[in-house]
Amino acid sequence: MAVRVQREDFDVGAEISRLTAGRTDIGAVVTFTGLVRGNSTGRPVAAMTLEHYPGMTEAELARVEAEAQARWPLQASLIIHRIGELKPGDNIVLVVTASAHRHAAFKAAEFLMDYLKTRAPFWKKEADPDGRGSWVDARESDEAAAERWHS
Repeated sequence: MAVRVQREDFDVGAEISRLTAGRTDIGAVVTFTGLVRGNSTGRPVAAMTLEHYPGMTEAELARVEAEAQARWPLQASLIIHRIGELKPGDNIVLVVTASAHRHAAFKAAEFLMDYLKTRAPFWKKEADPDGRGSWVDARESDEAAAERWHS
C-alpha cells in the first residue's frame, strides 16, 4: 500500500523485490508499466509533459488504492506515477498488485490502471518534433473500460 509521484525513473524489478521481500503470503504479483509512445494518433511524439496538483494527486491515488484494497484481498500494492518532461520509451507509470491468488491481483491492477487512465488528476501534454504541443484527453475506449467498475 504505497503511492509515489516523482520525477525520477523507477526500476520495475527493484520495486517488486521491495514490495515482496520476506512475504510468504503472496502467491501472485501483477505489474503494469506504462511507457511514453513515440507516436500518438498517427502523429510523432518527441516529448510528453505530465503535470499534477501536489498533495491532491497523492491523496486521490491513495484513495483509489484503498478502494482496490477494499474490493479485492490484496497483500500489497504500489502505484508510481512520474511527472515532468518524459521522452519516448521512458517509464510513466507502474502499478503492482500482490495477492495470495492471481485473480485478485489481475482485477485490482486492471481497476487501478483504468482509474489512472481516466480520472487521476494528471494533465498530459504531448509535443511533436517541432515543439507544437497538445493536451491529451482520455480515450473513449478508456472511459468505457473504467465504467465497468461503477456498475
